[in-house]
Amino acid sequence: MGIQHDQHTSGNARLRRTASLGEMMAESRVRLQLRTELRDQVFAERDQPIGDFAFNAKVADVFDDMVSRSVPYYQEMQRMVCELAQDFARPGTNLYDIGCSTATTLLALDRMICPTVNFIGVDNAPDMLEKAAQKIAHTDTQRPIELKVVDLHQGLHMENASVVTMLLTLQFIRPLFRERVMKMIFSGLNDQGCLLLVEKLTSEDTVFNRLFIQHYYDFKRRNGYSEIEISQKREALENVLIPYRLEENMQLLKEVGFRSAEVFFRWYNFCGIVAVK
Repeated sequence: MGIQHDQHTSGNARLRRTASLGEMMAESRVRLQLRTELRDQVFAERDQPIGDFAFNAKVADVFDDMVSRSVPYYQEMQRMVCELAQDFARPGTNLYDIGCSTATTLLALDRMICPTVNFIGVDNAPDMLEKAAQKIAHTDTQRPIELKVVDLHQGLHMENASVVTMLLTLQFIRPLFRERVMKMIFSGLNDQGCLLLVEKLTSEDTVFNRLFIQHYYDFKRRNGYSEIEISQKREALENVLIPYRLEENMQLLKEVGFRSAEVFFRWYNFCGIVAVK
C-alpha cells in the first residue's frame, strides 16, 4: 500500500507515480468543476470600492479558478512540488503545507506520499479552510488531513517535519515577520528535510521589472481577465502582497540556516526554490 521514498527508487516506480499524479490532478479538476462551476469575477464590477485584498468567502468560492488563471504553469508547478516532496518525505514524519488555501497541494501530495507521513495544512483564513475541508471530504484520501487556523504573524509551532510546502504565501507575510517565520520553519524541520517555496518576485532592475509585469498581465489577458479586473486586483494587492527579489529570498534562507537552496522553477516574476536543512 505504501510508496517507497528512498532516493534510489526505480525509474519504473517513479514513472508510475508521475502518471498517477497527472491522472489524479485531472480527476480533481473535473470533480471541482462539477461541484462548483464558479468563475472568478471578484474584480469584474466597475467602480466598486477597492479595499485591501482578503481571502474571504467571496474569494474562497472562486479561488481554484482564480489561482489557475493567475499563476503561470500552475499545474506544472504543483507537479514539480509533488515530485520534490517525494524525494524528501520520510515515513513517520510530518508534512506541513503553510498557506494551504483550498488544499489543492495537499490533495495532490496525498496520492504521491507514503500514508505514514502525517499531513497538516495551516492557513490564516477560515473561509479558505472551510473550502479545503469540503474538498477533502469529497476525496478518497490515504490519510486524515489536519487543518489549522494559524496567524503566522503570531507564531507557528512545527515539529518532526521532513517536508514543508509554502506556495505563494511568504509574499503575504509582512516583511518585518518573515525572518521569524522562516526560523520557525527551519526549527521544525528534521535534518535533510526540505522547504519548497514558491513566490512572486520583484526585480532590482526597473526595466526587467516593467517587462516581466507587462508579460504577466498579458498572461492574465490570455486567461480571460479584463483590463478592469487586472487594474482593480492590482490596486487591492498593492499593500498586501509585497514581493522580495530572488536574492533577498535566497539570503533569507541562508541566514536562518538552510545549508543549500536551488531554483527549481522560474517564469518571469514567479519562482520556485527548494531549500534543504
